[in-house]
Parts: sequence; structure tokens; C-alpha cells
Amino acid sequence: MKQVIALLALMLCGVANAQDKVQVTSLELAKHLYMIKGAGGNIAAVVGPEGALVIDSQYEHMASQIKSELESKQSGVQIKTLVNTHFHGDHVNGNAALAAGAQIIAHTNVLARLKADSKFPRAGLPTETFVGEKALTLNGVKAQLVTMPVSHTDGDLVVWFKDANVLHMGDLFFADRFPFIDLKSGGSVSGYISNVKLLLSQIDDNTKLIPGHGDLMDKAGLQRFLTMMEQTLAEVNAMKAQGKTEDQIVAQGLSAQWKSWSWNFITEERWIRTLFQA
Repeated sequence: MKQVIALLALMLCGVANAQDKVQVTSLELAKHLYMIKGAGGNIAAVVGPEGALVIDSQYEHMASQIKSELESKQSGVQIKTLVNTHFHGDHVNGNAALAAGAQIIAHTNVLARLKADSKFPRAGLPTETFVGEKALTLNGVKAQLVTMPVSHTDGDLVVWFKDANVLHMGDLFFADRFPFIDLKSGGSVSGYISNVKLLLSQIDDNTKLIPGHGDLMDKAGLQRFLTMMEQTLAEVNAMKAQGKTEDQIVAQGLSAQWKSWSWNFITEERWIRTLFQA
């Protein structure tokens, strides 16, 4: 757990140092529904005369830019409800700065983990938690919150906007890059793959997918992501079956076709070490 916290802290510091370079942008997906990109996890927002429903809050230092982006869609808009897809800092550290006083909804395990973090602002703690499904409606846009079995962490949820055929997957989807599976916080490689398979079976070719990180995706992009996970897991398992150690597998590496999936946080080495523990 200490290692994971340290890694996330490094991510936070890196983003904070680069905050002046970060530009918040938005993409309209349907009437009143937007995908917002900045630093940290991608945001979905329902914005209109009744207020705003926001999915994830990124970092504290991004709050003013995110608020400005929301107000560019509806002058003076107030956030009525904030939903957290899981507990990692790049998705929740902006809770208090962005939505203090608003309804904050998350998986039950998210509240437990955030309460255990003495540095997390109390004003940003979830005010309502659940396991199962929960329906919300704002500005005529219906959202269905669905908690998932253990996968990225033990407290993940996804958000469906079914009328618009849009799905916010949180960190159950890293677009065209190796995913972070937080094994020390209840995550599971097999659970992650199973959840991606389940969600893939529930979408169609026209579904717009908001990944936790990366650009807007479609079904083909999610299938590509699943294929990568299944095939790289098979490669690692084959090398394990040959009696190779974790370090030997890291030294050999994965097939060349997966090199482009490595990125600054989850390198090929980190992904191999994650798969080795599966």
C-alpha cells in the first residue's frame, strides 16, 4: 500500500508541477453531456439550467479550470452531484475544491479508503455510498451508476448514459495503453479482464466510451484493449510455465507489437510485474 501511495504521490507532484501547461478541454457527446479532459482522470459532466452532475474531480489544483469549463456551458452553474468512479487521487483529490457541499456519491469501499487517509479533505468525502445500481436524472439526462466486482480496485463503478449511448468506464479502461491494476487495494487482473468482457458485451458499435485516461473511444478500441490484456497475460503465463522468474520475464519483455502500449506510469516492466502476480 505504501508503494502505491508513493507512486500516486509522484504522479500528483508531476501533474502539479505541470499545471500551467494543462489545458482543460471539453467534447460535447449529446445535449447537456460532455467529456472533459485536463490533468488526471477524464470527467463526464451533465450541464444545464438545473445544475451539473460531474463524474470524477481530477486534482485540487484543477478545480478552477474545471469550474470555468462548466460555466462556459451554463453561466453560474452549480454542481449538484459529484460521482467518484474509485478512490485514486487523480479522480478524487479535487472533490472538496470542486464540489464541497454537493452530494458526493461513490462505492462503499471508496468512503472507507478515503476516511482512512488523514490527509484527504473531509469536505471531499462521499456523502452517499452504495453497492449495486443507482439512477440519477439531471437536465433530462438519465445516468445509471453501476458498481463492479473487484478489478481496478475494490471500489469501482461505471456510469451509463444509456439514452445517449455513452459509458464512462473510469479506470476500467486506459485507452491504448497498459492499465494500472491496483493489486494492493483489492484489484485483480482476472477481475479486470472479466469486467471489460462484460462491458464489451453490453455496448454496440455506436457507443461512445469515456476511458479513465486517453481519448474518447469506441467498441473497437475497447476490444483492442481486451485483446492486449489477454495476449500479454498469455505471454507472461507461457514464460512462467517455462520456469522463468519474474525478473527474467522482464528482461525478455513482451512481443514487439505491445511496445507502444507502454507509458510513463505503467511501463512494460510494471505491466509484466502486474501480470506475473495474476
